[in-house]
Amino acid sequence: MEIKDRILQESLHLFTRNGIKSVSMDDIASHLGISKKTLYKWYENKDQIVSAVISTHLNGVQGECEGIVGQARNAVDEMIQMMDWAKRQFSNVNPSAIHDLRKYYPAAWNLFHAHKNKYILSQIQANLQRGVAEGLYRPDLDIEVLSRLRLAQIDVLFDPDIFPHTQFEQARVQMACNEHFLLGMVTLKGHKLINEYRHVTEEE
Repeated sequence: MEIKDRILQESLHLFTRNGIKSVSMDDIASHLGISKKTLYKWYENKDQIVSAVISTHLNGVQGECEGIVGQARNAVDEMIQMMDWAKRQFSNVNPSAIHDLRKYYPAAWNLFHAHKNKYILSQIQANLQRGVAEGLYRPDLDIEVLSRLRLAQIDVLFDPDIFPHTQFEQARVQMACNEHFLLGMVTLKGHKLINEYRHVTEEE
């Protein structure tokens, strides 16, 4: 692996474990076992590293999401797989990482924001359309409104004023909100399918 790629990979590891603001260029160089001079050869400052890390990570995330969509048997299966994937993604992420990104690294945050408003929004809309066509989501769904509501939820889930990190694990918040959103959209057929996937038995 090239040194430039190693810098990004290990920086992502440090950022997700410790938060972004608390990690210095010294920390990154020390963790990689390289000199700061070598680090600065590739990146002029930490802001550049953060932006490059986010850009690379989002490209990887997009590939993983497309893989899930391609293999999902139906819209409900796709949504449940996405929920499980998100739970794994955020289970080991320091809660301060998203807060740091939003507050201290505007260029990197804009990359995330653009990705959310374009790619994630289109994925949500496609899933809703698929679910309606399959008879698993209610036919009267206002897809344009609900897809944007779902998008807005992403910011809410990471808001420490609403879900203080000392009280709420991110994986718990993600799962509760995602399940609530999904159950509000499904038909009876879709609800039964969710119960099958979750191995839940409900009385009629």
